[in-house]
Amino acid sequence: MDWVTCAHSAACTGIARQPYGRCLSHLSHDDLTASLAKLSPGRLLDLRGTALSGDLLARVIEATAARPGRTRLEHARFTGDVRLAGVTFAGDVSLDEARFDRLASFFGARFEGNVSLAGARFARELSFHGVRTRGHVSLDRAIMSRDALFSQAAFGHGLSCERARFDGYATFDGAGLGHGATFRGARFGRTVSFRKVSGSAGFDAAHFAADAYLSATGRFSAARARADGALDLAVAGCGVNLRRVEVAGATTLRLTDSRADLEGAVLRGPATVTGRGDSAVTSLRQVDAANLALYGLDLSACGFAGLAHPAGVRLKDCHYTLSPHGVRVNVRRPMLRWFSRRGGPQDDENMVIMAVIAADASPPPPATGRREPRQDGRATPATRR
Repeated sequence: MDWVTCAHSAACTGIARQPYGRCLSHLSHDDLTASLAKLSPGRLLDLRGTALSGDLLARVIEATAARPGRTRLEHARFTGDVRLAGVTFAGDVSLDEARFDRLASFFGARFEGNVSLAGARFARELSFHGVRTRGHVSLDRAIMSRDALFSQAAFGHGLSCERARFDGYATFDGAGLGHGATFRGARFGRTVSFRKVSGSAGFDAAHFAADAYLSATGRFSAARARADGALDLAVAGCGVNLRRVEVAGATTLRLTDSRADLEGAVLRGPATVTGRGDSAVTSLRQVDAANLALYGLDLSACGFAGLAHPAGVRLKDCHYTLSPHGVRVNVRRPMLRWFSRRGGPQDDENMVIMAVIAADASPPPPATGRREPRQDGRATPATRR
């Protein structure tokens, strides 16, 4: 600890209040009253390492007129319910490594600066519902053992939950992500609902142990993420990176004026990608998906090399680059025949895309360094002994 700790016992980590030499929770009644009287709105509130019951926390908030300034609560322990509705924190707030034994509700609170809850542990429910934060919020490495509610919250400078653990249901519906949210390496033990959010989001290397319902605007990435259940993603005006994502259940991807890269994805359940407006898939290289449906997408720049199950691809209303008279490609052997546009629309689309896939997937003939003999029988430089 980088502060003078309470003299009550060696086990107490609470910061000592001067001139008493003890933390707030171990002061006598009179000393506590005198210490609380020194608190004032907008000024520093330093309770690092202190154990705070629900009653003591309420007295502290009252002493600051529900408007503390810079607030330091690193390693603090909250033994009672935390309810901060109507409280405005005028400065940065640090709750790193704090412990919340009961309900932690920030519902209705406002933060004028940054908020750090890195490494915090929540034994019961956590509510950030409707919270307004002008700065950045960090929950890196935090552990939420029960449900975590972040719906309708506004994060002015973004949200970071890298390597955080959400053991219960987690919802971020309708949240405003400001400069964006990152959940790199986070783990979600139950269903996560991330619907109708505004802002960019990153779930690289995240693990979804149950169903995940996600959305974003601007930019979305879930590269190398793993979903043990269903993955449902809706994005608008977004660049989507789903490289090497692995989904055990159904995959549903809805694009609106967005572009998605699925290179190396493993989609074990049925997968559907639907596009509206100017939407495209830019890569299906090395994709392992036995049942993949593509609707209303621009595939003109899409790569298909290494697609594991080309016969499992179904198309409707997709656009791709073709020669004026058809496609003639070589799929190792035998040759695919030329496909005209005289069949039924759905059959024709599927035949053409199969040809396009095969053309992209076929390796070039190996270079032998030899030239064919000339027709006049004379040896070329490569065949002359």
